[in-house]
Amino acid sequence: MFRNPATVSLLAMLDEAYDRRSWHGPNLRGSLRGLRAAEAAWRPARGRHNAWELAVHAAYWKYAAWRRLTGEKRGSFAREGSNWLAIRSPPAEAAWRKDLDLLAECHRQLREAASRLGDADLDRPTPGGQETIGRLLRGVAAHDLYHAGQIQLLRRLRAVRRPASRKS
Repeated sequence: MFRNPATVSLLAMLDEAYDRRSWHGPNLRGSLRGLRAAEAAWRPARGRHNAWELAVHAAYWKYAAWRRLTGEKRGSFAREGSNWLAIRSPPAEAAWRKDLDLLAECHRQLREAASRLGDADLDRPTPGGQETIGRLLRGVAAHDLYHAGQIQLLRRLRAVRRPASRKS
């Protein structure tokens, strides 16, 4: 089977940013690994995002990229809302696992749609969009890594602040 080198490279980029081994450290899935619902729901200050919200946000934008890639209409995301979605309160393990599964499913769908592309497709604009398909997919990978870094910082902040709060 003929492999399109640019498409294969983009698929590797998407995978390394989400769940495949990479040279730089934790990817998005790795940054979420081992978090319990209460830890994922912790926020450093009022009005700041938590790891759970970042995970669902990443899922939403993978869905949005898939929708742009396939020409699907809006409104089929598994959660109500868009971009920054509220998490369930109080944080429940089952809900957290469901949202992690949603993130994985959105990645799988996007990757599947991207794997059907030829190299020439990467320079085409997305249906109804202004950016090219290649730029969209590179942006999804960058988005995953950006939020993976934020989640790593949140984990460290929580670890530093937790002992201090126990003293009081």
